[in-house]
Amino acid sequence: MTRSVARAAAVALLAVMAPGGFGPAPAHAAECAQAGQVSGDTAWPRQMLAMDAIGRFSRGGGVEVAVLSTGVQASNPQLDGRVFSGVDAVAQRGTANTDCTGTGTQVAGVIAAEPADGSPVVGLAYRATVLPIRVVPDNSSAQAAATPGSIGRGIELALQNGAQVIVVACAVYQDGQRMRSAVASAIAQDVPVIAAVGDLGSAEDKNPTPYPAAYDGVIGVGAIDRSGQIYTKSQHGDYVDLVAPGVAVPTLQGGGAAEADGTALAAGYVGAAAALIRNRSGKMPVADLTRLLTASASPAVAGDAFGAGVVNPYAAITGQISTKRERALPAMSAPAAERTGAEQRRRVAAYTGAIIAAVAVVAVLMVTAAIRRSRRQHWRPATAPPLPEYDEPVEPGPPVMLLEQPGPN
Repeated sequence: MTRSVARAAAVALLAVMAPGGFGPAPAHAAECAQAGQVSGDTAWPRQMLAMDAIGRFSRGGGVEVAVLSTGVQASNPQLDGRVFSGVDAVAQRGTANTDCTGTGTQVAGVIAAEPADGSPVVGLAYRATVLPIRVVPDNSSAQAAATPGSIGRGIELALQNGAQVIVVACAVYQDGQRMRSAVASAIAQDVPVIAAVGDLGSAEDKNPTPYPAAYDGVIGVGAIDRSGQIYTKSQHGDYVDLVAPGVAVPTLQGGGAAEADGTALAAGYVGAAAALIRNRSGKMPVADLTRLLTASASPAVAGDAFGAGVVNPYAAITGQISTKRERALPAMSAPAAERTGAEQRRRVAAYTGAIIAAVAVVAVLMVTAAIRRSRRQHWRPATAPPLPEYDEPVEPGPPVMLLEQPGPN
């Protein structure tokens, strides 16, 4: 028996011995996410986030973004050459560069999809590279979910493989020491952790606390639609730091494109914004990067579902963190009032009153000085002596002619 025949026989034997024998492939293999329909030619997040203007400053080149989700379909043409093999944190072995479920590929699409003719999808940081970390079993099952342990392992693996930004695209609803420690380690190494706040925000789902978004130092992200309204399933609480597009978002799926919803996509956009900052400004403490993202956010409706507002990548990458101490503002003089008729009359009355008051003060001072001087000279007040009197003739004398000419001698 030749070696090839022996190998074929062995494969056949294993197939017969395996459950199901030569039966059909597992159902999930035929149900993997495929490309779908995308309405319109222009992705609305591209306009909302001013992506075309951002490209003049940064495209995220040289920054490695870890996507913790279901894996990433590396064969998608718009991700060609920019997706690493990755690691499967669920099986704790193997790669994560395939994605049957599709969520991880959707997140990678909003981060790093390269512009392509005929495609409305473009990543915010399309020169960044993607490190897929599978933390959710990739079996296209509604029951498949991450665990605190798988997310903790995923963050550890992302750090070991040189990730500079970590996007946790799924939320879990119980705390875990390994997950908490992994997040603290990432922050200590100045690697930001951006986490979706989860899609259980409706009244029926009762909005449970999501992890790791609820941890201090993690940037929690909710989702909005094209009108700026909160996604009906986006969770709300003090763990929401920012919001980003997450409803009817054109992104990648399977070998093409599709529209998708969810806070995972919103977290992808904020992760891409962090990659742009790292590319343009270099490594910085997570607290500074968080402050830069939140301080530059566009205002949104008040409420605990919106955090600081809508992520504004353009403002974030062109802004700076001030490290100078606070100082007093310079003295400011009031502007001159407009001189209307009434204002002019008030001015004249004020000046006149001031002059009169000044004259009165001077007069009082002069009188006071005179009194003090007279007292020093022993002056005392008295009545003036009467005027002298003279006797007047009863009859007047002859008139005197002033111009009378003298007679001859």
